[in-house]
Amino acid sequence: MTGKQGRNGRSMCKGLILGALLTSSMILIYCLSNPHIHLSVPDVPVPYSCAHRPSQPQPKPSNTSHKSTSQSCPPKVDIMFMKTHKTASSTLLNILFRFGEKHRLKFAFPDGRNDFFYPSLFQRSQVKDYRPGMCFNIVCNHMRFNAPEVAKLLPTDTSYITILRDPAQLFESSFHYFGRLVPFTWKIPGEDKITEFLLNPQSYFDPEGFNSFYLKNLLFFDFGQDNTLEINDPRVDEGIKFISEHFHLVMLVEYFEESLILLKEALCWEMDDLLFFKLNARKGSTVSKLSPELRAKALEWNAIDWKLYQHFNRTFWNKVDTYGPERMAKDVAELRRRNQEMASICIEGGRAVEASSIHETDMQPWQPIGEKSILGYNLKKNVDKAHQKLCRKMLMPEIQYLTELGVNLWITKVWGHVRDIINW
Repeated sequence: MTGKQGRNGRSMCKGLILGALLTSSMILIYCLSNPHIHLSVPDVPVPYSCAHRPSQPQPKPSNTSHKSTSQSCPPKVDIMFMKTHKTASSTLLNILFRFGEKHRLKFAFPDGRNDFFYPSLFQRSQVKDYRPGMCFNIVCNHMRFNAPEVAKLLPTDTSYITILRDPAQLFESSFHYFGRLVPFTWKIPGEDKITEFLLNPQSYFDPEGFNSFYLKNLLFFDFGQDNTLEINDPRVDEGIKFISEHFHLVMLVEYFEESLILLKEALCWEMDDLLFFKLNARKGSTVSKLSPELRAKALEWNAIDWKLYQHFNRTFWNKVDTYGPERMAKDVAELRRRNQEMASICIEGGRAVEASSIHETDMQPWQPIGEKSILGYNLKKNVDKAHQKLCRKMLMPEIQYLTELGVNLWITKVWGHVRDIINW
């Protein structure tokens, strides 16, 4: 009995220590991360295009019979990718990083962390080493969209791209990943906190609470809009219209390969540019299976995101119809075949594994507070020289890739050390 009481006492003590550490660390990191006062930045026009001489595709050693098709247009290289939360955006970021390296493009990166001081609205002064009139090709890190500031950073011919996800699934993922960073969730009783929350969200949700935006209409918030509006508020339709007018392509997570084919068409890329492995995936045991009742409640709670998603779901399939359903099916099948081919070349065991089974530190993905639920990959041993670099890049998690690209992530790394202590 004494031993059991001792273990319970140690567990309680550990919980109190970790709780106090988490609270104080969140406050400290928030203060350190808070954006500086934004001074007035002169408006110096950027060039019409930064794409003076995009590098031409280089012949690649091939282990298959497929050949690259010739392109009838140069690839578009001036790109604004609006990286929304929990929408497979890390996988897209990896595609953009590799494309940018291939064409020696200039990224507009944040300074000190891996996002542009989210959740504050984006300011171009947040860009590392920014000077008015500088020419950047790609901006793609997390931000809260601020159209006027973005427009003053990128060329006029920039292609604006983003991605959405079914709001019920996005809410479940966000609740799992960010829930411990939202203080009002700490008072939710029981083990199944997401069910308890959805059954009566108004009892727990505080619109003014720290990090509350993660748990209500997160997509609408990411686009710089007010996520607490009532669904019948005219500003909701105005916000959706605003997004429609600014983004040339809105992709859907549920149809990821189809989205990439539309991206290829819009930007005149090659199939090689689309190759990917799914990054930041969660192990199945941590995913809450929403019943039809809970799904309906999640959509009701995130009604603005649902309206946003339905609007762009319609525009997405209009684009697929224009592309041609048979042509789309053929290209998706080709992309899947090529990805499976790369998986057999690059991935040890051919699949993602839990964090504890990843051998190289550089291949271990960022984990949420309190657990290690994000899967990663082991690079296959003895990959042939023709594929070594590509395989490593395709498997590399976002934080490590940003570091390799020269981004100073000191704030992110401080928070990472705190997270590791909390996950102890």
